[in-house]
Amino acid sequence: MNQRAPHTLPIQEALDRHAGLARLQQLMRESSARFEVVRPLLPPALAAHVKPGPVDEQGWSLLAPNGAAAAKLRQLQPRLEEALRQRGWQVSAIRVKVQSG
Repeated sequence: MNQRAPHTLPIQEALDRHAGLARLQQLMRESSARFEVVRPLLPPALAAHVKPGPVDEQGWSLLAPNGAAAAKLRQLQPRLEEALRQRGWQVSAIRVKVQSG
């Protein structure tokens, strides 16, 4: 049964109605779109473990599972940034962060 409690909204409608949440959703889509551009440039074993991170005024983050993966991403950073520029994104920086936990 798919009954909603009175005065509840489906999640998508709630996200669309709230400006801050709508902006967050837009940034998440942008991060995923950027990742789709750079993923083919990553070695397959690395790509399987890297995740797209946040986009903000300072740039975009890639999340690495460990220090070794982060080091490899930093080596690839100029190539990744160029690929994003070629697709029309203004790229100030790609930050590489090691995921905790």
